[in-house]
Amino acid sequence: METVKVILNPYAGRGRGGKVSGDIEAAFRRGNVPFEMAETSAPGEAVSLARSARLEGYAIVAAAGGDGTVHEVVNGLAEATPEDEAVQGLAVLQAGSGNDFADMAGVPWELDAAVRAIREGNTRDIDLGLVEAFDGRNTLRRYFDNNLGMGFEAQVTVESRKIKWLRGFAIYLWAALRALRSYDQPHFEVSWIDGEGNSCSASKEMLLVSIGNSRRTGGAFYLTPDAEMDDGLLDMAFADALSQLAILNLLPRAMTRTGLYGQKTVTFSRLRSASIAVRHPVPVHTDGEILSSEVERLTVELQPGRLQVIV
Repeated sequence: METVKVILNPYAGRGRGGKVSGDIEAAFRRGNVPFEMAETSAPGEAVSLARSARLEGYAIVAAAGGDGTVHEVVNGLAEATPEDEAVQGLAVLQAGSGNDFADMAGVPWELDAAVRAIREGNTRDIDLGLVEAFDGRNTLRRYFDNNLGMGFEAQVTVESRKIKWLRGFAIYLWAALRALRSYDQPHFEVSWIDGEGNSCSASKEMLLVSIGNSRRTGGAFYLTPDAEMDDGLLDMAFADALSQLAILNLLPRAMTRTGLYGQKTVTFSRLRSASIAVRHPVPVHTDGEILSSEVERLTVELQPGRLQVIV
């Protein structure tokens, strides 16, 4: 078997990545799978490490960390792959806070099982999203594998970065409560092509817009509860502007698979592409990583089945 390039984020999961480094090495040795490990030392470094690994000829690149690490590795692999070709050979070793992508894609949680999946070579082709966002100064281009959040959802991510004393899902819940105090709900202009090819639009004040390739984000929030990663469509949910009390009522509903069904303030749709503009800049995240805190407009396009994941 060819050597696997492992890109480890030691800071994933509030330091859990570094603590399981030895466990990862032991799992590869037990599985008789050759590997080389590189550790990141700064945000964004996994992008360049993954890009270099693919250009150097590594057929399998494993992201060891959470959703942010996977996001960076996916972007690095995509940057090293021609636009008309599949992004192949992504493996994931779970060591993050949320691990939404890995759980939803079907990646084993236990390290020995994840290494065994790499050795056996079972893969799943899933969709990729591509966003181009303008923040008043630059146009930012990123791929996302799990979801994109605009508005309140992204403000929760901003707040989560400030919380150092919690772990796991509790980070996102506390961050959501903090975001209530600091986020205004601006006017959104949303246009999209739905799954049937119809042109749709909405124009009003909104709490958030969430575009999901999978059904879960933030470790436990089901903002796009019907999303499937390999159906050739993205799912979108947007919520009307709400009072703080109404938001507090909505939050626990979003933590169950069916909790948002029937909520008159939440609109769902499937899409192939979308364009979104706001009258006042808002934060945007891709896979839990802040793209910018002041996005004015963006476009999203779907790349069906382009990402090959080992599951």
